Amino acid sequence: MPKKVVLVVIDGLTPGLLEGALDELPALRFLAEHGSYRRGSSVFPSLTPVCLSSLATGAHPDVHEIPHLVWYHRGERRLVEYGSSFGAIVAAGFSRSLRDTILNMNARHLGTGATTVFEAAEDAGLVPACVNFTAYRGRTTHRSSLPGVPPARGPRRFFFYNLYESDATGAPLAVRNRAAGSIDDYAAAVGRWLVTRDGFDLLVFYLSDLDYASHALGPDGCREALTRADDHVASLLAAAGGPDEFLERYAVVVCADHGQTRVDAAVRLETAVAGVDGVLVAASNRAGQLYRLPGCALDARALALRLDREPAAEVVLFREDGEVVARRDGEECRVRDGAVVAGDASLLAYPDAPRRVWAALVNPNAGDVLVSAAEGYEFADLSGRHHAGGGSHGSLVAGDSEVPILTVGLDAEPASIVDVAPAMLAHLGVATPVPRAA
Repeated sequence: MPKKVVLVVIDGLTPGLLEGALDELPALRFLAEHGSYRRGSSVFPSLTPVCLSSLATGAHPDVHEIPHLVWYHRGERRLVEYGSSFGAIVAAGFSRSLRDTILNMNARHLGTGATTVFEAAEDAGLVPACVNFTAYRGRTTHRSSLPGVPPARGPRRFFFYNLYESDATGAPLAVRNRAAGSIDDYAAAVGRWLVTRDGFDLLVFYLSDLDYASHALGPDGCREALTRADDHVASLLAAAGGPDEFLERYAVVVCADHGQTRVDAAVRLETAVAGVDGVLVAASNRAGQLYRLPGCALDARALALRLDREPAAEVVLFREDGEVVARRDGEECRVRDGAVVAGDASLLAYPDAPRRVWAALVNPNAGDVLVSAAEGYEFADLSGRHHAGGGSHGSLVAGDSEVPILTVGLDAEPASIVDVAPAMLAHLGVATPVPRAA
């Protein structure tokens, strides 16, 4: 029998931060000494809901169909907001945004052509588990611990911020003090409970507090949060009886979902299309979208050209004649099926960019125009909130797009976050479902 698998996702961890601090991180250093490490790539936009959906499904956004933190639902003619900020949630409609984030992303928005690792594992008779992971779609129905909150379909063992708990673990309240690390404290308590009981075949263990700290302090100012993350990983190792005993039992993947870069200025993308009727802007962090609504007089190219004078818009993308056009500094190249087919390919000199931009634009829920921010810039969200003075992510640039990937006990060496799910399933002897694009 193959070893069981533990996936540790440390949200927002940059390769540079991990590599520079590894000597001070006993648990992660132990895993690195016994495994294989590389820098891999994220997806585009490199935003958490998009990235976690790719980690869960082994697919790009053209298959899993989650396009951004905020997007326009053409079928329902409304905005979907997954939590760019508290102000953005309020602006989009508080109760509806919470329902979209907690339930609808998995139950209604995640594409039917994608299969999550939780679904694939349970279909194979295995016991999948996850802690606080927002792309959680599974085969088992779980009732909420709060009256009035509808049930959710997650993995067999499912723990989601005290809201859904398949087992009584005694873990503390997750949301009591986010700034002090209470959410990851909850995750660690549940993770220890699961490892102590060896209660799964596949565990996705998600730590989000580093990303929160990096947004506030910048990617170079969150060393303390990384130390806490290492402590939480160490607690998993200890729960198995020690590091060696942990690796006797489990294969391991440690990765981030995206990176982060420092931002010093924020702009409202709405300014570039002011006065144009029938355009909806959905933007936050370092990626934006323009949607053409009925009655819009400008086509996608005309909208893209309006962004030529916006210094925050480094790369502007749109579809034309069955191809993706990437426009940068007044020049263009064209992408088809993930490869540059015309123009100067250096316009997309970012990690795995042709494949990532193709998948982003082919996503049926994506905007008609996508925008990748220049270094140092962020796009304000619906409420005008931003992270200027701290860190952010979402763009094509390497700092946003590169992630550390550490594997122990797997034959495969994932080069991208989309390779992680297939690698884990192959290790477990589970046939990898074939993704079906929309």
